[in-house]
Amino acid sequence: MKVLRDLDVEDKIVLVRVDYNVPLELDDAGEWQVASDLRIRASLPTLRYLREHGAKKIILISHLGRPSVKEQALSLAPVAERLAWLLAEGGGATDEDSVVPPSVDFIDHLDVKGVKSAIDKLPKGGIILLENLRFDPREKANDIDFARELIDATGAEIFVQDGFAVTHRAHTSTDALAKLLPSAAGFLVEKEIEGLSQAIQDPEHPFVVIIGGAKVEDKQPLIDEFKSSADQILVGGKIAADGYKTDDPKIYVAEDFDEDADGNKLDIGPLATAKFLEVLSTAKTVLWNGVLGKTEDPAFATSSEMIAKYLGEHNGEIKTIICGGDTTGFVENLTEKYPDLGFSLISTGGGAALEFLLGNKMPGIEVLE
Repeated sequence: MKVLRDLDVEDKIVLVRVDYNVPLELDDAGEWQVASDLRIRASLPTLRYLREHGAKKIILISHLGRPSVKEQALSLAPVAERLAWLLAEGGGATDEDSVVPPSVDFIDHLDVKGVKSAIDKLPKGGIILLENLRFDPREKANDIDFARELIDATGAEIFVQDGFAVTHRAHTSTDALAKLLPSAAGFLVEKEIEGLSQAIQDPEHPFVVIIGGAKVEDKQPLIDEFKSSADQILVGGKIAADGYKTDDPKIYVAEDFDEDADGNKLDIGPLATAKFLEVLSTAKTVLWNGVLGKTEDPAFATSSEMIAKYLGEHNGEIKTIICGGDTTGFVENLTEKYPDLGFSLISTGGGAALEFLLGNKMPGIEVLE
């Protein structure tokens, strides 16, 4: 698979598929704002590299949500504002004083003529974000003509895939575009593949897999996948509370739970948490998918927080890979509370990470090979 370092981007117009499918919330003034910028920050190394290596113009494309028509609540406009702020906060694209931190232009439509006109005015090294790709139904249809329109409108000469979370989909921006332009994986996609591949192919032992969450039908394939390679599998979350059973001595299922006033089991209890920590104390590699309790309620986030803090405080000793939307969101919020915590990989992949771990088809990666 080609990676960004394999391409000569100097004086080229580069089209980058990022994953800015981030949560939005209304502020006090009734304006939409980015609630979590994990995925935006994850794209910064690729954007900074492109500017440092002389890319002429950088065109960003993404989707947000699942619109069937154009919806103002799913516009990427707030994302452009946050991206500009992050680039400026980080000192711009390079340490060289001669390079000014870039602004981020935003185009609130996908009209070919309008896009072409805006990009023509973009200065060297400029960054522009196009409106939500899924406002056009051809995006999900993997429409080759839509891909050609995007290339014609932007003048793109190179395509970079840096939205790992969508690489398990065969859409225009993950498949068709890569077939029409010289293409490579960006740094985020490269990092995700390397981190997840190590967990599959060559984990340092003892290798521990933590499984939580609510749906056993989603988690059982993951448990089955790692039965042979993991030294221990720890099961918590709602699937444990609902009575998940196994006779495999390699699999420990939480045995006690913290309950609410109505007797609902909403977190694993102190005995199970202690067992988890005991097993983790000897681990060298940990793959964690699925929170262990109802973490949106602080009263039932205790075990997840204790596990995350332990792993984050032993980052130099334990290679920890966090994946799954709820788990990565929880850990990311925790790092804001405890900024000294460190993890080998907090995956942005969501469903894509699970598909990759299970060895399923990944059209957005395969097209780069």
